[in-house]
Amino acid sequence: MDTPQHAALIQTLKTRFENHLHRHEGHAWAMVVARLENRPEKLTALQAMEQTGGEPDVVAFDRTTGEYMFYDCAEESPKGRRSVCYDRAGLEARKEHAPANTAIDMAAAMGIELLTEPQYRHLQKLGPCDAKTSSWLHTPPEIRKLGGAIFGDFRYGQVFVYHNGAQSYYSARGFRGALRV
Repeated sequence: MDTPQHAALIQTLKTRFENHLHRHEGHAWAMVVARLENRPEKLTALQAMEQTGGEPDVVAFDRTTGEYMFYDCAEESPKGRRSVCYDRAGLEARKEHAPANTAIDMAAAMGIELLTEPQYRHLQKLGPCDAKTSSWLHTPPEIRKLGGAIFGDFRYGQVFVYHNGAQSYYSARGFRGALRV
């Protein structure tokens, strides 16, 4: 399943890895690429992250599973994933001006998951992002049952996590994804 597109993606990921060593101190690219080569299906998800403007990079390592975690590290919420409601129920609750898609549906189609609040806060420690945009975050079921969903951004030198109705959408709100490899 080695394609020219996958080879180009691996080169892009390698360059990003080398240019942002602070995100994955103590980890070698050779180990990451070995995991990718053994899991070619993950390249499809990473390609989708890249094509929609996410700029995925390694940001964590799970010692228990031996998996590397890729997060969308773009400075702002990925352009190709903005103007979406949180989930299908939120979309169906809209009375008019419904967006074309939802964050949950797009993430599932891409093979990734929305960042959780702890993951988002970890990403923000690696360098501020979403200073002009915001990103939907995986919402705990107890909040979602009440009709809400959470999102985060970086303003005034701080990370903020807020709530909104799951049916809302804004041109500057998208979502960031995570992928285990």
